[in-house]
Amino acid sequence: MRIRRWLAACAAATLLAPAPGAHAAPNPTRDEPHRPQLHFSPERNWMNDPNGLVWYQGEWHLFFQYNPEGAQWGNMSWGHAVSRDLLHWTELPVAIPYSADEHIFSGSVVVDERNTAGFGRPGAPAMVAVYTSSYPATGSQAQSLAYSTDRGRTWTKYAGNPVLDLGSREFRDPKVFWDTKAGRWTMAVVLATEHKVSFYGSPDLRTWTHLSDFGPANAVGGVWEVPDLFELPVDGDPRHTRWVLVVNLNPGAVAGGSGAQYFIGDWDGTRFTADNIVTGDPEPPAGTLFADFEHDYAGWTVENDPALGPGPFGTGPYPGTVPGQQQVSGFRGRSLVNSFLGFDAPTGRMVSPDFTVGQDYLNLLVGGGAHPHLPGTTTAFVPADAEPVIDFEFPDGRTYEQAGWTATGGLRDRAPVAGPARSERGHVGDKLLTTFFEADSTTGTLTSPGFTIDRNHLSLLVGAGGHLNDGTGDTAVELLVDGRVVRTATGNFSGFMNWRSWDVTEFRGRTAQLRIVDENTGGWGHLLVDHLVATDEPVLPRSVETAVNLVVDGQVVRTATGKDSERLDWVGWDVREFAGRRAHLEINDFNSGGWGHLLVDHVMFADRPAASELERYDWLDHGKDYYAAVTYNDAPGGQRVAIGWMNNWQYAGSVPTAPWRGAMALPRELALKTVDGAVRLVQQPTAQLTALRGGGEVFTLRDATVRPGVLDLPPAADGAVLEIRAEFELRDADRFGLQVRGGDDERTVVGYDAGARRLYVDRTRSGQVEVGPLFPGVHSGPLSVDGDRVRMTVYVDRSSVEVFGGAGQTTITDQIFPAPTSDRTRLFAEGGDVVVRSLTIRPLRSVWR
Repeated sequence: MRIRRWLAACAAATLLAPAPGAHAAPNPTRDEPHRPQLHFSPERNWMNDPNGLVWYQGEWHLFFQYNPEGAQWGNMSWGHAVSRDLLHWTELPVAIPYSADEHIFSGSVVVDERNTAGFGRPGAPAMVAVYTSSYPATGSQAQSLAYSTDRGRTWTKYAGNPVLDLGSREFRDPKVFWDTKAGRWTMAVVLATEHKVSFYGSPDLRTWTHLSDFGPANAVGGVWEVPDLFELPVDGDPRHTRWVLVVNLNPGAVAGGSGAQYFIGDWDGTRFTADNIVTGDPEPPAGTLFADFEHDYAGWTVENDPALGPGPFGTGPYPGTVPGQQQVSGFRGRSLVNSFLGFDAPTGRMVSPDFTVGQDYLNLLVGGGAHPHLPGTTTAFVPADAEPVIDFEFPDGRTYEQAGWTATGGLRDRAPVAGPARSERGHVGDKLLTTFFEADSTTGTLTSPGFTIDRNHLSLLVGAGGHLNDGTGDTAVELLVDGRVVRTATGNFSGFMNWRSWDVTEFRGRTAQLRIVDENTGGWGHLLVDHLVATDEPVLPRSVETAVNLVVDGQVVRTATGKDSERLDWVGWDVREFAGRRAHLEINDFNSGGWGHLLVDHVMFADRPAASELERYDWLDHGKDYYAAVTYNDAPGGQRVAIGWMNNWQYAGSVPTAPWRGAMALPRELALKTVDGAVRLVQQPTAQLTALRGGGEVFTLRDATVRPGVLDLPPAADGAVLEIRAEFELRDADRFGLQVRGGDDERTVVGYDAGARRLYVDRTRSGQVEVGPLFPGVHSGPLSVDGDRVRMTVYVDRSSVEVFGGAGQTTITDQIFPAPTSDRTRLFAEGGDVVVRSLTIRPLRSVWR
């Protein structure tokens, strides 16, 4: 039943639901190819941030940001699931639905045992949700209440909403708890763009008084969201406690995009004071300066696109911030390479003089756009041998029907449109096909006249909506042969078009048609299409990178990009394997869209890597897919249990799952522990997870030496849903660890870099990595050696790996999308030997069966 029909059948503020105490019917088996088997995911539709985490009367409640109507973000409501063991979840009806004038953003739930708000009655306290109301009409955000007196099954909005309103558009995500010492409710809530956590106090949840603000501090490269404040004992000593403030950040996290940082300090009932605030710019290790860009380009070759003005690099380094640009910071000296000249539209490249690699590391400062170098891309705009098949240069305003196309729905009587500069859309010629009409509400199809396939490949430019089989309506380009769909392409959730290629060898000599399908009226619910061409070889996608590349023997061997930030940060490349070889650097700006520029400064060789500014801060997780982490209120036994959203805003809308999109990371118990002389937050999966053991044969290995190369393990070690516990003893290997979810050319590497003392996950060949340009990558975090031992625990699921290093002080969470048949597990060592002191691999049972 669609949500509007549901709302019409309910009272204005109270939802119908199962009777108090009754659970909904057990969830059906969820067995889709990428469906998590250990992690919570909704049966269907979009999910993001966990909300309202609370334990009450034997149930763990998980509320979450939810779109009841589709698999893309929108219509934000509170979904709801409950569990008695943090493993097996029962999904309940939507708890707090959106309405036309109020969307329900993130927040928290408390059990009002003292009935301070008056929503309960003696012996029957109310559960109270404190959430952010987002008002579409004004764009403003304020804090509101809803309450439940039947264990969270139905919710009523407070008639006096909102209870806290600053008139701000960026004021959200309240986390509320009862402060025993202060004798009042405390709220942590963010002023998102100001990088502040504001603290408020209340005696009754209805009236709130401002107490203090914290921030800006540490990572501020994106908006601050979803704060949390809680107290933990240090090393298990209840007489020695510290407070932890979690602040989620998007973008600008340590692995790029969204992530969660934390502060350790004191809370006096009014103000939070942090111990781990980092100040000052990081200093690089001493070394040999290659380029400082203080006065000129000193031997670099500059290739500015002459068709687009003098930019982007101009004739020499730029002194800081270009007029119209956000403030540039983090560079050294007076000037730097800044390709924002002419704003983001111009493209070009700079190539350094050749040099011989003579030291172990190449360090440089990089900022600007987060558009990485992707292998298999080209700088050619149109292949020289491309034979045009269909273009959209219709003369005299001719419509598609007048040109022989068949149109349906809202695409009738439409015509190609004149596009802006090609740099902004990537089209060829003056006109292109678009289905963006009436603010994306238009749907329909366009089917071309027939044409003969006479070469092995067809390629076309496609952009905008990437919807395909996601439950929201497709935005797709289809190739028809004999009326049957034989090939499909879709957009990339970008306004810049790029090449999509089809191998059509099997259809040579046959008649085909092109069909444009737009069934989507939501975000990116349209297509941009241009210039179908025939070629003998597939057309490579055009590079849209803003990247610095190290090139050896004509191959890009190291690459770095910005983080959609005008602050430069250090990148340190390990180049030991290229010692004595000739190389050069390329600074490439081939992007004309948002953040389509690059900042570079102070290139130098050194014997040690430069430390990234972001690496100096404390992070809950060093992977790409752990965001909006928040902890449970009222967990039994004083546990501090956290759940995070296992996704990243850089590509969350295009992960290849259906009919759902979004999953939660494993519930983790948090603690404070002294590690290497400092108090650190450590994390381990909650103990309940061990109940899933017993799914099959356990593989063990002890005291085995792994020589350089890859060591195949017996079939008992293989699987797609595994718990792996490993302890390695260092020898002389440079890198070592595990390969999981392997098969054919797929593998996800969970390894340890002995020289850098870093735990890492490499998902560059993990399966479907075309999720987005920022999806492939290697994500790592610092992990010191315990004596001569390295310990890691890995949880492998159908579409993720979660790694816990050491005592849990370093975690890495990454999504992966391998083929269902990729289930091999292997050991590896590089550059020398490593000893496996113990390895235990257990298959785990699915939580859905």
